[in-house]
Amino acid sequence: MEMICLERKTVEDVLQQGIYGPLETKPDERRKYLGTLRERIIVVLTKSQVAETKIYPQVEQLMKENSKAQLLLNGNMVYEELSKYVKLAAKNKIEHKIVTNKEHDTDIGLVLAMSYAIDKEDICISPKMQIPEKLPEKKRSLFAKLFKR
Repeated sequence: MEMICLERKTVEDVLQQGIYGPLETKPDERRKYLGTLRERIIVVLTKSQVAETKIYPQVEQLMKENSKAQLLLNGNMVYEELSKYVKLAAKNKIEHKIVTNKEHDTDIGLVLAMSYAIDKEDICISPKMQIPEKLPEKKRSLFAKLFKR
């Protein structure tokens, strides 16, 4: 007579899954990247980058190049800041989701990701270069203008 025994750990796991739902792989990573994994990401923008008035051209180009991608937007942000990217996704026929996690807030504002691992090394876009304002030139006196050095 053969007896099949479940290990105590397995029974506890089954009970835990029944109570709390199935185990999630890399939950901290999923919270940070709006529900997806780092290995699937094409590009990310921070909240402050998404809040800028202009769209990042790199994001637009990557949407055109990756038509099967999905756009994830941080639902803890004001919709007016997200709307330009929602429109851009619709224009490029990219599926989008607004992800809201009340228990955890992340600094990530936008994620463009695939449904499978692509392991892209550099997923961040550096903030737009600020054009330094020209400092007003010192007014030169009449003598300085007459006697150039």
